[in-house]
Amino acid sequence: MNFLSRDHIEQSGLQPVLSLPPILDPMIGGLLSGQGRRLPDLIGRFGSPLNIVFPHILGQNLARMSDVFNRHAVTPKIFYAAKVNKSHSLVSAAIDLGLGVDVSSRYELHDALSCGCTGEMICASGPAKPRVFHQELIDANALISVDSVEELADLAELALSRERQKRIRILLRYRPINAHTSRFGIAPEYMQSALRSVVQHSECFAFEGFHFHLGGYAPENRVQAFCEISEWVRFAAELDLAVSMIDIGGGLPVRYVEPDVYAAFLASQDSDHYRNGVVPQSFYPYGGAIDAAEWIDRFLLSPGPGDMTIAQYLRANGITLGLEPGRSLVDQTAISVFRITRVKDLANGTAVLFVEGSSFSACETWFASEFLVDPILISSRVPNRRGSDVASEDGGVRAYVAGHSCLDEDIISNRLISFPSKPQNGDLLVYGNTAGYQMDLLENEFHRVPMPRRISISTDLATVQPDDHKGASR
Repeated sequence: MNFLSRDHIEQSGLQPVLSLPPILDPMIGGLLSGQGRRLPDLIGRFGSPLNIVFPHILGQNLARMSDVFNRHAVTPKIFYAAKVNKSHSLVSAAIDLGLGVDVSSRYELHDALSCGCTGEMICASGPAKPRVFHQELIDANALISVDSVEELADLAELALSRERQKRIRILLRYRPINAHTSRFGIAPEYMQSALRSVVQHSECFAFEGFHFHLGGYAPENRVQAFCEISEWVRFAAELDLAVSMIDIGGGLPVRYVEPDVYAAFLASQDSDHYRNGVVPQSFYPYGGAIDAAEWIDRFLLSPGPGDMTIAQYLRANGITLGLEPGRSLVDQTAISVFRITRVKDLANGTAVLFVEGSSFSACETWFASEFLVDPILISSRVPNRRGSDVASEDGGVRAYVAGHSCLDEDIISNRLISFPSKPQNGDLLVYGNTAGYQMDLLENEFHRVPMPRRISISTDLATVQPDDHKGASR
């Protein structure tokens, strides 16, 4: 395994600010450092790029969250956000752990049901659900987050038109005051009429509460939105509408690299650190100060409605806290492996590494950003008598990573990454922690290249199976 750890950074002459060694689950670290030909053999069998999923790690992430809820005596209802990736084994793992599933399309609904989720454990979000999606959700008795007064009217019409009328389980999605430009949710000025419409169509709706989903990762914004919703909880009570759940969506942060290393990088980066001379204007907080469990703790301890904390308010009113985590539940559950096909030296002493695969399978550059985690170099070379790689005497190099396509924009990393030894054709680049909106968000069959494969590996690393409908754990 070849990447710049903290010790490597201190011992090498490379600039520390250029290095962002990944945080790795110990089991994955062991796989990468002590499994000999395991990864090359898997690439030979399944192709490059290859997404390797470790479903059991999801349970570890859930356990850390559950500890916080138990400590605060708060009842959560956690829906796994299926949109975070396309892995069926992770959906199955979430269901096996008793979680619900958050779906945003009828296809995610089908996957959740095929993995064994009951309709009652499914919550559907999204602003523009087509009629056929509504019909399938109603048939499954799923919970629907209603995004607008127009959607509410559509659902009422659909309920009344059905031969066997069934009350539709709903949440009303609220648009907080500080998100007034968002296209999502019911604005405060329309919420009163929405609630009155629920009462007016009481034969159509089984009202369960409110929902919001905000961008960004600050708990303070969620606290403010929660406090705003508490006013609508009171108004709903005046209409004899009981609130059993407030769903605060997702956005729980994940830590990919150590905070001090990340802070040093941000403070020192400049245009020379990027092959195109452009420093991106925004990044995901890869080295954030708090993780998901700490985030939940801060949220629950925050001052809430009246003189109570959020946790106290939930307990006092018997309200369940709904959440839709995606990235934070799949933290460390996948790695993506690319095989290097060409190493091309550049005039300025740097190099470009062409890989078998494309940036559609490592997609941050398509959002004018970067995946600020160093890839791990796995050498394909045979150790010599001294136990080192035959070519280990090669000096280090700074290189960026490009896909195999004809697109000039097909760049996996514009950042010049420091490698202690020069990569060679056939070596592997392993990106850690790619399950969250990274490994398959934009994947496609450009150039008619088959879709990258996903496989899942058992806890003991002994069993490998395709991560699709036939190969999922159910």
